[in-house]
Amino acid sequence: MLDHVIYPPQHDPRISAIYALNEIDVKAPVETVWQLLVEAERWSDYFPPEDQVRILTGGSELVLGTRYRRVTIGFPMSLMVTECVPYRRLSWATTVDGDDTGSTAFHGWVITPTVDGCHVLTEETQQGPWFVQKLGVEYPGGLYSYHQDWVEALARAAEAKAANTQVWRA
Repeated sequence: MLDHVIYPPQHDPRISAIYALNEIDVKAPVETVWQLLVEAERWSDYFPPEDQVRILTGGSELVLGTRYRRVTIGFPMSLMVTECVPYRRLSWATTVDGDDTGSTAFHGWVITPTVDGCHVLTEETQQGPWFVQKLGVEYPGGLYSYHQDWVEALARAAEAKAANTQVWRA
């Protein structure tokens, strides 16, 4: 299993204006982490900045082809899930709504089982003048910091959920 995001050529990190890689070891089962990731409309339960996510197609979970919208740091975006390998890989392509310059992003997650739970890696690349100006110039390091907060919150939520499940089963 690949341990990095599989990018479309136009979002290869080597040619992207902005790139961030974050990772964390989580002491919770892969299934617990996966469920927290695919329930996008509930991300704010453990990561409050993601409180404006709306799935537009399909059911209540992200699957291959799901279209959804979110507002991140005040900016509306349209997204589509482009890769979904249950319990292992999840990726989506993003366009910034209202940006006529063609700014896009590609974000992926890779979950790898470990002896104590799993390893979570997330990577994102961003292209286009809007991202370069807003995040690259106005908030240097902002994408990395935002994702670090997200993976840490995801780990805490998964570990708490796993601990509650273990207590319940005891």
